[in-house]
Amino acid sequence: MKNILCLALCCLTTWAWSQTDSRIYDIIDAVSAERIEKDITTLAGFGTRHTLSDTISNTRGIGAARRWIKSEFETISQDCNQCLDVFYQKDLVEKGTNNRIVKDVMVVNVVAIQKGTKYPNRYIIMSGDIDSRISDPNNFTDDAPGANDNASGMAGTLEATRVLSKYQFDNSIIYVGLSGEEQGLFGGKGLAAHAKEEGWEIIGILNNDMIGNITGVDGVVSNRDFRIFSEPVPPTETEKERKARRFYGGEVDGISRQLARYVHKTTKTYMPEMNPTLIYRLDRFGRGGHHRPFNDAGFAGIRIMESHENYTQQHQDIRMENGIAYGDVLEHVNFEYAKKLTAVNAINLASIAWAPPTPQEVGIGGIVEPSARFSWKAVEGAVGYKIYWRDTTSPTWDYSRNVGNVTEFTLDGIVIDNYFFGVSAIGKDGHESLVKFPNHIIR
Repeated sequence: MKNILCLALCCLTTWAWSQTDSRIYDIIDAVSAERIEKDITTLAGFGTRHTLSDTISNTRGIGAARRWIKSEFETISQDCNQCLDVFYQKDLVEKGTNNRIVKDVMVVNVVAIQKGTKYPNRYIIMSGDIDSRISDPNNFTDDAPGANDNASGMAGTLEATRVLSKYQFDNSIIYVGLSGEEQGLFGGKGLAAHAKEEGWEIIGILNNDMIGNITGVDGVVSNRDFRIFSEPVPPTETEKERKARRFYGGEVDGISRQLARYVHKTTKTYMPEMNPTLIYRLDRFGRGGHHRPFNDAGFAGIRIMESHENYTQQHQDIRMENGIAYGDVLEHVNFEYAKKLTAVNAINLASIAWAPPTPQEVGIGGIVEPSARFSWKAVEGAVGYKIYWRDTTSPTWDYSRNVGNVTEFTLDGIVIDNYFFGVSAIGKDGHESLVKFPNHIIR
């Protein structure tokens, strides 16, 4: 009888791991294109949100915009019994710091934290940018509505807050509007430094920068494609880690790349109609976004954005020229598409926030052996573990095996030389941590 009971429990656990979580579908359904449209319209209506623009007016400039964002976060918090800690995080950036800081300016981020019930000091972040600009990056007086860049990402962050604040999570979630992006990524730098000072354990940041355009400058129109940018390895890796990569691999398996793969997998599981593309690059060619300061600090960070950009609608004075309407205005934003990418963010925030921590010490062995061997330290809250592997040329984890609640396992018949491997922890509801690439060798 005891053996039968154990077998039944084992089968039940394995079945649970193979199922999707119905709450994730509820989250997708709860995201509202109408609310996103309303928020983008409000943000664009502040005229300009340039980092150096008016901070006194209640109707125009970045000061009015950030106060409105803070009031929205506070309203959401009231609706969830004060479940959010809402505050400004700010840093003074002095004139001449770079050629886009033409006067002293206080760069102010608007932060809302939804504390986790089990791991309150572990944070997954969703960000949008508050600020906007036109052709001259130092023109802080003329209209710069920034409807897509980046009212869309900021509105998506607000909407994800509304939806996810209805749930409780094991890990904490940070929703943030970052400022100073167009002037030099100053908001991200400030918040990343603040996280270090406070000792926050950052799981990663999902930076949303332009999630509302479906008509590319090349003529391609798609409301399903989007890109996930991620750097290969952290810039903070040690010389020892760099040398180890020559012999053991891992040049495309840093923490940001694992976060990108996680978003890809979750999206394909719950929103198969979407077409996420993993871009093996920190950001667009020669350009930057607000995930980069977190990468610089050693945290995982990715950029989620539209696939088909239209450069006539980015960083442009509003004008008609040679029959082309230039400017980042409301009529170019597709709100249903922004809804889809907001849902992509929300389901990944939820999945990560419901998951146990990632295994931190994963050993791998099997040199000149017919099998691959693994060991790892037990993770609090995990009910089991999964070993992943893939061809060395594959961008995604294509093979996996649930191995139960153990801390070592051997994959018989899998030759270590032919694949890359990783291990994730699985929680009681089936949600997985990010995958951990092995970081030491079993001899």
